[in-house]
Formats: sequence, structure tokens, C-alpha cells
Amino acid sequence: MPFVVPGAVLAVHLLGRAVRHGTLTDGLLAALLLLNVLPVTQWMLGFAGWYDSHDGHSTLMFYVPWQLWLAWGPVFYLYFRSLTNQEFELRKHWLHLAPGGLYAGAALYDLVWSRALHGRALPFHFGTKGVAANWLDWLSAPAGWLGYALMLGYGLATLRLFRRYRRYLDDNFSDTARLRFRGLRDLLVAALLGLALWLSFEVINRAFGPLGYGDYWYAYFANGALIYYLSIVGLQANFAAVTPLRFEPEAAGIAPLPSVSEAGVAAMPEAIAAATEAPAVAEAPRPSVAPPIREPAAALAPELHPWREKLLALMVNEQPWLESELTLAELAHRLHTNTSLLSHVINTGCGQNFNDFVNSYRVAEAERKLQDPRMAHYSLVGIALESGFNSKSTFNRVFKKLTGRTPGEVSRPKS
Repeated sequence: MPFVVPGAVLAVHLLGRAVRHGTLTDGLLAALLLLNVLPVTQWMLGFAGWYDSHDGHSTLMFYVPWQLWLAWGPVFYLYFRSLTNQEFELRKHWLHLAPGGLYAGAALYDLVWSRALHGRALPFHFGTKGVAANWLDWLSAPAGWLGYALMLGYGLATLRLFRRYRRYLDDNFSDTARLRFRGLRDLLVAALLGLALWLSFEVINRAFGPLGYGDYWYAYFANGALIYYLSIVGLQANFAAVTPLRFEPEAAGIAPLPSVSEAGVAAMPEAIAAATEAPAVAEAPRPSVAPPIREPAAALAPELHPWREKLLALMVNEQPWLESELTLAELAHRLHTNTSLLSHVINTGCGQNFNDFVNSYRVAEAERKLQDPRMAHYSLVGIALESGFNSKSTFNRVFKKLTGRTPGEVSRPKS
């Protein structure tokens, strides 16, 4: 009961919110919760004697898809896709749910087609179980193993997407901590470990069984713990996903620019053509501690050098990096260009992804402030916020990554 009731209540709440607001992430998270709640519910009601009541309770036990492992992997995969792309449409990916939907459709034949429409009695288990449900009993073992295989396959595929998603964040956002969904990734790893636990019980059941209901206690307890884990990290992820995300796995990373033809500017996008006609931008004064911006790589087309200079001048003059949630799209808008071109300029012309490029300015500013006697009374958190970071943990992680030291290791003047 402590596992079933909170999970079911939260799932119903999320389903209601999904219907009211049209939020696909809420609906898929509710489906994931139910897929974990249902097996524990079956175990609980089985102990309560519902299978042996020989009435409507028994019929319910035979027709609810209690252990729909065929759907768990696809639903988690689709949940991740919807979480990281606000333009994701389920109707274009419904085939992922087809195996689970077909398996769960036995009730339509027995209870609707056979009993309700044609008035046939259910022939098995004292009149509480129909032909389709009986066939599902025979198919339960292969369907279960197929479900485990799908969980493993979709789980590994989603972990690969997580790696590509991290690159997408680094190329488009300067503050990525709350958008990385590390808790969700850890949840998936925990679910795969839970899968290994279930598989071990299945192997023991086949080799030394049959195991009784009580013998599966640890497996169902792990399922119950996963309900709480999923509730916490799922709600956190859904809350963080209000930030516009457009992650497409097949288009992750930098969008390729058209090559420069021998005919010159005529073959380029208008934005590049405009750059070739732009006057050279005088390099503005840099901060006293210059960020580690590399020289243009040989691969940067000459026509893009003015865009690099305009970008560096903007970073020094307007200091957009002081905005903790600066994105590639916002920076491109200020430069009056598109994100593909700007991403190419930063990656090739500055030798960094967008996240490191922006944070290098923040770290340079933080180093300057840490060595400024007038700011000796500031705490590290104060320095972090004054330099464009929005949390101490992000500040420490980025500072260590870009300088090899922690902020606390920088010697500070006494106030």
C-alpha cells in the first residue's frame, strides 16, 4: 500500500494535468508510474485472494495488463524525447507502443467482442476468464522475455541519446546544470539494475522453481522503490523542461554550413554574404584577465572572420555572459544572424563549444574579482553571481574544468 497508493495518486494527477494543459511529458510520466505501480498492485491483490474469489475480482485480475514490460522501454524512450524537445509529437512515433498495445488488447476481444456483443460466457476459471486471456497465459513467458529485451534495448538507446543530448546542451546553452536531467539518467541505470534483479528471479524460477508469491518479495520491493525514485526525478525534470528545448537526435550537434564554392559569396546564405561586406570591427579592450579564446582554425572560411570579430567585440562591449541563462539563440539574435552560422563560428573560429565559450568569460571575470582587493569581502557565492553564474556548484565545476583549480585555491587579497 505505501508504494501503490502514492504512485497511483500521482499518476492520476499527472494524467489530469496532461489532459487540461496538453502536456505530453506529464502524460508519459504518468504512464511510466502506472507501469511500475501495476506489478506491485497485482502482487498485493493476489495476496488479498482476488484470483480465487471466482467473481468480478478474478476477471479484473485476468484482464488488467499488470506486467506490461513490453511498454516500459518504449515509454521511457518517448518520455525522454518529449522532455528534450517541446515540438515532439507522439502521433509520429506511435509504433513504439504497438507491441504493448497489442498485448494489452485481450480484454477487447473477451469482454467486449465475445461477452458484451455476442453474449458468450467466459469459459475458463469458473466463468471469469476468456479465450484471449487464456492464450495470454501461454504467451506470458515469451512476452515477458521480449519485454525484458525491449527494456534493455530501449534503455541502452536512451543512454546513448543522453550523451548526444549533453553535446546539444553545450552547443546551445550557457547554463546547463538543471537541463542535464542527471537524475533521470541515474533512474534509467537503476531501472536497468532492477531489470537484472527481475531476470535473476526468472532464472531461479526456471532452474529451481517454481517460486511462490512470497519468494518474489525483493523484486517487488525494488519495483516499489522505483516508484518513489521516478516520482521525484520525474517531477523535477518536468519542471525544468519549461525551458524551450529542441533536441533532435538525428540533427544533434552543429548544423553543417554550405561549402564555399569557387564562385564565392553568391553560393552562400545571405547572412554569410552580409558578413563579407561588413567593415572590419576594431577589437575592443579585453577584460584584465582574458578568457582563453583560441585563434581561428584553418577550417574557418575567410568570409566568416568578420563574424568572429563582431562576436568577440560584442562579448567584451555588452558582456552578455553576465546573464546566467544566455543561450545560443539569444546571442545569435543580438548579432542579427542564425544559430547555425554562429555555432560554426564559435566551434571552428574560437575552438570551443558555446557553453565553454561563454563560461570562459565568466571564469576570467571571476578570477579578476577574486584578485581585486576591493572585492575581498565578497564570498565565493557573491563572486559567482557577480560573474554570471547562477549557483556555487556550477561555478566550482566550471572553474575547475577551465582553470584546473577550484575557486578556493585562488589566493585572495585581505580586506
